[in-house]
Parts: sequence; structure tokens; C-alpha cells
Amino acid sequence: MRITKNLVSNILFGIVILLMIVPTSRAWILRQLSFSPGIEKIENRVQLQSYDWALKGLNTEDLDFNQEKGKVVIVNFWATWCTPCVAEMPSIQELYADYGDKVDFILVTSDAKQKVLPFLEKHKFTLPIYNQITQAPKEFYTETIPKSFLLDKKGNIVVNSGRADWNAKKIRRVIDKLLKE
Repeated sequence: MRITKNLVSNILFGIVILLMIVPTSRAWILRQLSFSPGIEKIENRVQLQSYDWALKGLNTEDLDFNQEKGKVVIVNFWATWCTPCVAEMPSIQELYADYGDKVDFILVTSDAKQKVLPFLEKHKFTLPIYNQITQAPKEFYTETIPKSFLLDKKGNIVVNSGRADWNAKKIRRVIDKLLKE
């Protein structure tokens, strides 16, 4: 049998399709293809109009989002069944490990506690996870997940991103700058 470019291409294509079918492989592939989130230009930044948002802690205390005024905050909407969400979680966990005492991390899911806690344990994630009690501020409205927002101390949305590498040097530099402001 003669090996041609066409045969090699077909085999590689088949392997990629097979990897995409296996859930754990999909998350790994997506992690390899992740980029740092884009930073909003200062003139395009949207400011939260309200901090009225109640959250039920699944592995942490309940939260009144009004307590976040004047802080640097990362809000992430995700789900355990969402492969792109799972793909970006390790980068969020790494960022949390280094910035969890300086930046407030609020990861919001509609999944039940009985599903979330085993997921966190399986992946060794220590991120604070919440369910919404009341509706999120309108500036966080999204029809897709994952969806993340980085807020500065004035409540401006500095990052509004889908799946991303949250542990990128670029995002760390932005957070360091926001913490100094």
C-alpha cells in the first residue's frame, strides 16, 4: 500500500474527529487552542448600573453582590456539561490560586449543588461557585457560556469574553494594573 498525502490527511482528519467525540479529549483540544481574553478599550467599557444581585454559595458563603463595590472582580458563567467551560476552568483555577486573596472570583452556574460538588472534587478545583438567587445585572446578560467579565474597582467591564486562557501573562498584567488603581 502506497502512502499518499491524501491518505495521511484523511487519517489525521479521522483522528481529530475521534478526539472531538471523546469529551475529555475535546476539553484538552480546546485548552490547547485557548487565547488570552481581549481587553476592552477604555472608551468602550461599560459600567455596571447596579450591584443588586443575590447569589447562593454552593461551596462557599452566600453573596450579596453589593459587597463587590470598589473591588476587582472576575465573574464567570459556566456549567459542568459545557466542554468549553471545562476547558477554561484550569486556567481560572491557576489565576485563583495566585490572585484569590486580591481579586474576588464569582463563578456562576445553574447546575445543582449535587452535580457541582463532585465535579469540583474530581478536577481538584477550589473556586467559589454560586447559583443565582436573583437576576444578574443587565450588563452580564449572555445567551452563551462560558462568559466571563473582569471588573475594575469602579465597576467598569474591562474584559467581556467567551472561552479564554485566564492564566495568560496579558491578563495578569491587566489585573496587576487594576489592583494598583
